Amino acid sequence: MAEKDYRGLVIYNEGQNFSAGANVGMIFMMAVEQEWDELNFAIRAFQNTMMRVRYSSIPVVVATHNMALGGACELAMHSDKVLAHAETYMGLVEFGVGLIPGGGGTKEFALRLSDELQAGDIELNNFRDRFLTIGQAKVSTSAHEAFSLGYLNKKDEVIMARSLQLAEAKTKCLEIAEAGYTMPVKRQNIRVLGKQALGLAHLGAHSMQEGKYISEHDVKISLKLAFVLAGGDLSAPAEVSEDYLLDLEREAFLSLCSEKKTLERIQSILTGGKVLRN
Repeated sequence: MAEKDYRGLVIYNEGQNFSAGANVGMIFMMAVEQEWDELNFAIRAFQNTMMRVRYSSIPVVVATHNMALGGACELAMHSDKVLAHAETYMGLVEFGVGLIPGGGGTKEFALRLSDELQAGDIELNNFRDRFLTIGQAKVSTSAHEAFSLGYLNKKDEVIMARSLQLAEAKTKCLEIAEAGYTMPVKRQNIRVLGKQALGLAHLGAHSMQEGKYISEHDVKISLKLAFVLAGGDLSAPAEVSEDYLLDLEREAFLSLCSEKKTLERIQSILTGGKVLRN
């Protein structure tokens, strides 16, 4: 509808939070009932929705406030611009319920890692930083900190006055449209590191387990996350497509949904609001 009749789309709301994320209760019920086809469909639909936000014929501006967690963070990361209220607490927090970001968030971190690498950078250090941001479920304490965590980037802006946010978001959206917006082209050139990054993740995760800092299940989730961020077990660094990474991400998410300990973590959040470390 927006592409047909409007010059842009602003995603905003007046709720207490922008969004605390996807409905983990629905994911839990599907996984318990072992409705894998339905769960796969739901995850694919969410990924496709995020990619429609990224690849549309009109600009999409997302205006966040207060909590923008999990799927809400993924939505923001796929927009043409985020206009974040200064009091925005943003993060990919799926690790806390035994999952990895499955709506394009893990793919997007791999893409942003590829884009930020400069000549002479130690690639594995950059990989480790991105890996730990998701693996430690880091949430920004403000919109400004979201830039340093990689949830926001140079195209995004922060606004102090919540009362002016919607009007300003509309203005920014129209500015992008009037500058001659064209639909971006799907990425086929995302540089991933393959086995060398996986080796680093294996070493780090098992060292943390040996030191009793993380559990055996944490190791399993960590290695699933690393597998997606690294682009799989490729023998050498290579360039891959967004669709390839989305497939890896969805497969990892689905496999973790079948894990008993992941379901225990989701149940703990649903019943008592507590993060379970099992």
